[in-house]
This record gives sequence, C-alpha cells and structure tokens, in this order.
Amino acid sequence: MKIYISGISGTGMGPLALMAKNAGIEVVGSDLNKGAIYNELEKAGVKVYIGEQNGEFLAQNLENLDWFIYTSALPEDHPELELARKNGIKCTKRDDFTAFLVEKLGLKMVAVAGTHGKTTTTSMIIWAALKLGVPAAYVVGTTLGFAPSGAYKTGDKYFIYEADEYDRNFLKYHPWLSLITCVSYDHPDIYLTEEDYKEAFLKFEAQSEMVVKSNGDKGWFKLAGSARREDAGLALEAVKMMAPEVNEDEIIRVLDEFPGVGRRFERIFDGIYSDYAHHPEEIKATVGVALEQAKLEGRKGVVVVYQPHQNTRQHEVFKGYLHAFDGVEKIFWLPTYLVREDPKLKILTPEELYRGIIEAETAELTPELLEKIKGWRDNGYLVVLMTAGPADRWLRKAIL
Repeated sequence: MKIYISGISGTGMGPLALMAKNAGIEVVGSDLNKGAIYNELEKAGVKVYIGEQNGEFLAQNLENLDWFIYTSALPEDHPELELARKNGIKCTKRDDFTAFLVEKLGLKMVAVAGTHGKTTTTSMIIWAALKLGVPAAYVVGTTLGFAPSGAYKTGDKYFIYEADEYDRNFLKYHPWLSLITCVSYDHPDIYLTEEDYKEAFLKFEAQSEMVVKSNGDKGWFKLAGSARREDAGLALEAVKMMAPEVNEDEIIRVLDEFPGVGRRFERIFDGIYSDYAHHPEEIKATVGVALEQAKLEGRKGVVVVYQPHQNTRQHEVFKGYLHAFDGVEKIFWLPTYLVREDPKLKILTPEELYRGIIEAETAELTPELLEKIKGWRDNGYLVVLMTAGPADRWLRKAIL
C-alpha cells in the first residue's frame, strides 16, 4: 500500500506517517516548511518534499498511489488535493486513515480526548507503556524527548492515541477505552454552541467500549502542578487496564519519572519554559504548574508571555481570562495569532482581552521583549511562554 500525506512534517500528520511506515506502508508526502516532526521522518527514511506544494511532487508519485491524506487546514482548491481527485485517488483527512490503520492492524484503541490535557496524558501513557513493556503502538501530537512521536511494531496489542475533537475528528473512532480529561467549550468555528460541543463528546463516549473520566488530583504523585498530577491519575487508570499484571505502585513510580514533552511546560532554557496553553482553563492549569515549579527552583514567582490563538476563539473565551492568570507577577500580552478566521468578526486587541487584569501589558515579538524576558528571569523569576502560534519558534531562535 502507498499513501501520500500533504502537510506531513507537522505534529498532526508526522506521527501518523511514522506509524504507517513502521507498519510496512510506503509513505511519501510534502510540506510547505519543515515542521516539528521533519527530522524524525528523515531519520525513518520517509520520502518528504519541502517547498511549494504546486502538485509537481505529487505528480511524480502518482504511480501505485492508493490514498491521499490531508490536514484540516488544506483548502479545497489546494493544487495537490485537486490533482489527487482528478486522478481518482482516494482523498480523506487523517481520521479516516487512522481508523483504517487501527482496524487493519487489529489494535485496541486507547483514546485520550478532552479540551485540554490530551497531549500530556497521552504522552504519560506512552512513557509508562514503553517503560513497563506494554505492547502498544501510538500517535501523539507533539515531539517526545524519549521516543519517536509515532510508532508501531509487530505484536502490538494496543494503540494509544490523542483523539482531537477539532473538525469532529474523534467521531470516526470506536475506542476500546476512552479517557476524558475535561470538557470546556472550545473551537467555536466548528461547534457553534456549547451544547453542540458537549453533544459531540457524549457521542464519542457512546462509541467507546469503556470510558474513564478525570477525577481530580488524588495526591498519589510527586509531579509539579495539580493539573499534571491529575493527568497522571488518568494515565494510571489506562495503564492498569492495559497491563493488569503490573503492580499499581510500580506504575505510579514510573509515571512520577515522566520527563515531559515538547511544548507542554517544556524547559527551553534556564528559568524559561514554553507551553501550548491558549484556553483560559489550560492557562489556569499551566499557571498552577509554573507556580509550583518556581518554588521548587527557589524563584520569586512567575512571569507569563501570552499569545492568544485565533480571534474567533477570543470572542468566546475572553471572559475567562480575568482569573486565569491569578498568582503571576507580570503578563506580556501579544496580539492574537490569526488563523482560520471569520472575516465578519472584529479583531479583539490585547487591551480588550486583558481588561481588568492589572498585571498585563501589551507586547510584540521584538528584541525589547526578549530583554524583558531575560531581565525578569535574571531577577529570580520563572518565565513561561504560552502560545499555540509562532511565538514559540521566535523565543527559541532569539534566546539561543
């Protein structure tokens, strides 16, 4: 079998490409720029073209091509998608192919869903499975410092998966076990009402053989941050069901050694962290982790650099910001990263979004901001960048 993935090197598609390659499928693909998974794909021997996706590379790989897989971000008039359809190639988004692959390989899906906490919880389960020898394939939407972001080997019994609700992707699956971190209204460009959003999760639960929901921080773990300990509790329940022969205390010990993952409270420099939080409840959870980590490091407190994601989302969530940052010393608020926007909506300014938060001030990605970040860090504070946009790349490049 031969598949082509458009947008192959990002965290959404790259891990799936790696798993498919491990499963003996011929994988080729393209991307406009080198994404976070590019180096892993190159190491795995996946044929990847980086550059203008005008259809030329796809045209060179049409022979024996069975399936064209594309991201939700790809427009309907994209040259590669149009060429694939013109040539009668099966074209779907990643969820259809993922469901096919799980069935083809005879795997039991362990799906992690929820508004936030999915990536960390999924990564924790992967970490424990690898450490404890549980036969499991997996796909997670981030980079892992301890393993590839997607994998499969002969003999695997389970499939650990971060099931994203965006574009209703997770409704393609019928998991053996579903883990729900939390449900807080998000993605208003897909779900027009909060009721619609919650209904999608209820349908997902109904499609699952078993469902386990997060049940708070039970105090079983030593990890920094109540949110992280809560994620670990959910991961513990999953691993107990996947490996009932393993002692619970041993699973807890392994999860307590979890090293973290890319963009989820990731230490990128001394005293400086990066996190993917871009929803008020995610922010509140990350602030909790940061405050505990600051104490562990003997720092005075926490400073946040925040880049909101998607103006459409801001119109729905801005009221939740007022107390999301409680406990931080200072917030540098960047303009919203705009993507998949509704042109009819007014672009909300930073001042409108942080109204009432006296610790906040407007900032831009400039050398001046970099100096302020370093200054706060050098003065004994922990600095955490929260972004789902380009601010992460800017900070890594600027500070290194």
